[in-house]
Amino acid sequence: MSAALKERLVAQALAEGFVSCRICRPWDVPQVPGRLQAFLEAGYHGQMGWMAERIHWRGDPAQLWPDARSVIMLAESYTPDEDPMAVVGQADRGAVSVYARNKDYHDLVKKRLKRLARWLIAEAGGDCEVKVFVDTAPVPEKALGQAAGLGWQGKHSNLVSRDWGNWAFLGSVFTTLELPVDQAEPDRCGSCRVCLDSCPTDAFPAPYQVDARRCISYLTIEHKGPVDEELRGKLGNRIYGCDDCLAACPWNKFAVAASDMRYAAREELKAPKLAELAVLDDAAFRAMFSGSPIKRIGRDRFVRNVLYAIGNSGQSELRGVARGLTEDPDPAVADAARWAVQQIS
Repeated sequence: MSAALKERLVAQALAEGFVSCRICRPWDVPQVPGRLQAFLEAGYHGQMGWMAERIHWRGDPAQLWPDARSVIMLAESYTPDEDPMAVVGQADRGAVSVYARNKDYHDLVKKRLKRLARWLIAEAGGDCEVKVFVDTAPVPEKALGQAAGLGWQGKHSNLVSRDWGNWAFLGSVFTTLELPVDQAEPDRCGSCRVCLDSCPTDAFPAPYQVDARRCISYLTIEHKGPVDEELRGKLGNRIYGCDDCLAACPWNKFAVAASDMRYAAREELKAPKLAELAVLDDAAFRAMFSGSPIKRIGRDRFVRNVLYAIGNSGQSELRGVARGLTEDPDPAVADAARWAVQQIS
């Protein structure tokens, strides 16, 4: 029964739009607690104090829900349909990470997970309980994804697959059902280090290790307040997230096109003008990024990022835009504006 159910489950997951579906046990990631503890002790988590607060769950997914017996791991492709690095270096434009150029993936993936979970309950009968997770809960998705055979954690720490590269969101369905498990995927990075060498800020102390305090995705999204001046120039025109290490991975030659058109970039976010973004007030920011993950960081942090990009642009015509924000009520925005004016001057 369980083998036949698993076969139907995988077929249903693919029909829902997931690019891959694999299964492991909640306790199949014994390496996570040690790696997480070392990460925290090194201070690599920066201002993300929540990582330490729930370490008992994040380090051991079996504690998250003790009744769970299987974890269904799913990958959903969001492969860009054009070169994601084309906008990097366009002085008067901002570079937005591929995943954030349209709808918030949390909402899209979770709805798909819930539909799959409801299907599983209907197929399995009354003895099946489920919980779904996508990124916001203390679940080590990448480690579970490797244990389930979705792919392996590459040297940039993201999951990589021979079948779909590394442009994919991960989601999980924890269930009380005992389902047949898949084999873990071995590491296939070999001697390749192009992802490490592509990082503008040298955020990788060693392969498979990330110092978030130097990572552009962390700095532009999670980090509150001013960014260290030593790093501002390295941000370039990246105003929300960074795709450099993902885009560099050679396994992307096997990337699969996104099945949901809501991941396709909105035209106005492919190469937005810095001058227009810098002058957004809170209401305009919320209106522009309604339904987008960018909305989560708020106007102030976003405009701070835009001003760093203006400072890195070398465009004298943007000096006036930056000067107009040197007295902004938000201290980090005002500081970024003064820095930008100084850089351009």
